[in-house]
Amino acid sequence: MKIRRVVTGHDRHGKAIFVSDEMVEPTSLRQLPGQYHELWSADAAPSFPDDGRQHPAAKWFPPVGGFRFATFSVAPQSTRLPDDFDRDTAMQELEETLPGMVTQARMEADHPGMHTTDTVDFEYVVSGEVWLELDDGREVHLKPGDTVVQNGTRHAWRNKGDVPCVMVVFLTGAHRQT
Repeated sequence: MKIRRVVTGHDRHGKAIFVSDEMVEPTSLRQLPGQYHELWSADAAPSFPDDGRQHPAAKWFPPVGGFRFATFSVAPQSTRLPDDFDRDTAMQELEETLPGMVTQARMEADHPGMHTTDTVDFEYVVSGEVWLELDDGREVHLKPGDTVVQNGTRHAWRNKGDVPCVMVVFLTGAHRQT
């Protein structure tokens, strides 16, 4: 599924203009189900007026002062993995396709799907259903229209339904004190 993205900016006189109107292709992986749409990002806070050009980010998760705007889908747990599925190969493909997704998220090999990021994530369920699991195994069931503010906690997304769950997410970099 493609997503339409309309971008505004400013001309040289500071007047608001449309900069682009285009369809954004999804990013899919061979080894893992689901899709990602990287819609807009920056590694530093924006300033205006600007020309409306995107400043692509190097990694999936933003540093402090940076942000990401995206969609992602969580496939049902019943989705069959490829016959040649190999976890190490899947994690390598994920990291190569969406840099930082594995290393920055600190994906846990012994607890599939569990991860922690140094971000505050604002998530909105568009369609389908998903269960958000935290440290102690407790879960909350989310449906279309539900939102989550994820404050850098260890978590996993579990889709126990039978259709993909599509979510919109806005991530902003945060400081983690150790």
